[in-house]
Amino acid sequence: MTHPPLQKVHLIEYLAAGCKPPSRWHIGTEHEQFLLKSDTLNRFPYEGKIGIRAVLEALQPYGWEPVYEQDKIIALKMPHQQASITLEPGGQLELSGAPLPTLHDTKAELDAYQAQVGSILKAMGGEKVPMGTDPLWPRDAVSWMPKGRYRLMHQYMPTKGKLGIDMMIRTCTVQVNLDFESEADMVTKMRIGMAFQPIATALFACSPFLEGKITGYQSYRAHIWQNTDPDRCGILPFVFEEGMGFERYVDYLLDVPMYFVYRHKNYNDATGQSFRDFMKGQLPALPGEYPSLKDWADQTTIAFPEVRLKRFLEMRGADSGPPQMLIALPTFWVGLLYDSIAQDEALQVIREWSIDQILILHAQTPRSGLATVIKNRTLQEVAQEVLAISARGLQRRARKEKDQDESQYLDPLIEIAKTGRTIATKMIEMFEETGSVENVVRGYIDCFLKTK
Repeated sequence: MTHPPLQKVHLIEYLAAGCKPPSRWHIGTEHEQFLLKSDTLNRFPYEGKIGIRAVLEALQPYGWEPVYEQDKIIALKMPHQQASITLEPGGQLELSGAPLPTLHDTKAELDAYQAQVGSILKAMGGEKVPMGTDPLWPRDAVSWMPKGRYRLMHQYMPTKGKLGIDMMIRTCTVQVNLDFESEADMVTKMRIGMAFQPIATALFACSPFLEGKITGYQSYRAHIWQNTDPDRCGILPFVFEEGMGFERYVDYLLDVPMYFVYRHKNYNDATGQSFRDFMKGQLPALPGEYPSLKDWADQTTIAFPEVRLKRFLEMRGADSGPPQMLIALPTFWVGLLYDSIAQDEALQVIREWSIDQILILHAQTPRSGLATVIKNRTLQEVAQEVLAISARGLQRRARKEKDQDESQYLDPLIEIAKTGRTIATKMIEMFEETGSVENVVRGYIDCFLKTK
């Protein structure tokens, strides 16, 4: 099928259509977790009685409807709720939560989902383990999921960065999707988000191990992402420059090499090709064909900066972790970005940070975490100030349940910032006591997951 040629203005209008008044702002939380067999701690394969497909089938009585690629179940969706359960390339199970008005609603959604998955896994002899990286298994011990998009990425990733395959199959993250009112509001939120992503990386650090060994990193997941693909990952300096707006981000996306074009239920290989050529009808993968807005929507999903712009903003810089951390992540960002006073206070924190300093902070934080220094202050000190800003923003939002506002969900982060002891720090201490990463994983399951 040939589509009428798209103009650049159509691409800009597509992103600008995301603008919403504050009365329509919502919170969408996404998180990933590994599924491990209880006895061996092996990753779940796709097939088998103890497998990913069996988990997806067992979730359907809760109201989830299957999504197929060819004859394989590769996702679930919840009718009328804009929620879905999807598979990352190595079988990491991801909840893409519905857009919800309050963090109390978000917590209820997370709790219900985790209860469903937990019940199914208990019957199977499995464990759900949300953490930043797979701490035990090498690449060849992980089963790939039967999705065409991932097959193309699997082939392309090694041509760009040394750890792209690890990103696909050995990492898990938690992120929040947030709305914006206008182009100016989008720019402000994106700048605060980009500058503060290292704070989130440090506070949520939960990935100090790989292949049964200590790595020397607080967040090895963040290190993996920094070595995935320079064309589409990391901090975007232009976000802080004069003239930042929807058009500038469109220019960036147009220069991100493509992965695929989806046609007739198939992923056509367009890896490394140019969306600009596609708009001219000169894409080698589909010569003479022009893109649709759906193709442009797909293009917005194959860039992975620390803050991603679609028709909303995605805050992407945190390791997955225990339940209290999964709700803390959206809480952190909502407090900073959904209150105008908090936005102004956040901008004051970063007003003297140069882009070079932010880039250095981003590069150093995966290893040194809260001990990283910017402008003669540790990230631990900055985090305490930023968390106080977020808490005040949440208190002004005054979305209460049982007389408590949303700031209650910041408590785990406030404790981490006060003590400097992250989940990763505690895991390293467990390793020093036991000498075994396997023992750490079992302790993490018992101490951080089952008791919460």
